[in-house]
Amino acid sequence: MIPLETLIPYLAASTLLALAPGPDNIFVLTQSALRGRNAGLIVMLGLCTGLIVHSMAVALGVAVVFQTSAVAFSALKFIGAGYLAWLAWQAFHASAEEIQAGTGGETKHWHLYRRGIIMNITNPKVSIFFLAFLPQFADPARGPLSLQLLLLGGLFILATLVVFGGIAVLAGSLGQWLNRSARAQTILHKIAGTVFLGLALKLALANR
Repeated sequence: MIPLETLIPYLAASTLLALAPGPDNIFVLTQSALRGRNAGLIVMLGLCTGLIVHSMAVALGVAVVFQTSAVAFSALKFIGAGYLAWLAWQAFHASAEEIQAGTGGETKHWHLYRRGIIMNITNPKVSIFFLAFLPQFADPARGPLSLQLLLLGGLFILATLVVFGGIAVLAGSLGQWLNRSARAQTILHKIAGTVFLGLALKLALANR
């Protein structure tokens, strides 16, 4: 459906975009350093699930609403900013013991997975980015645009899984070393809280 000469530059661009510092890969990095590699990988899966929602929104034309409606855009971005601020508050008030206690269990895994989904889907700029990025590589002459956009979204998610997975593994290894010290754990949480707060402010001040 999509020729190889289009897919190769698209995958290269997707990989570079996943590597560029942003809220999602920073979130994976901080959670991996704080809670271990597996936690980072679960957060990554949550974020990529959110990307599935954005891909479907673009394919169905829903993302246009956020691009054209200032009210819808503002409502979603403030919900996302509020959620990030809440994560920052939790991080600032966590102790070293709490970090160690929250490193396993199905409930904790589900919590991290859900956190990744919420963080991603409450960022309207992701939908608008997909709306601007994906159609550049689609061509009505090659078949239904909605199917092409879904395929392109899936390939972007694949590239994201590879990049974010690498970040989770590397940061998780660093976190295992740092987590041997209660003081290092506390410092990591303060850093994570600062990152979350910065991301919340950035999202709250974002313009379409």
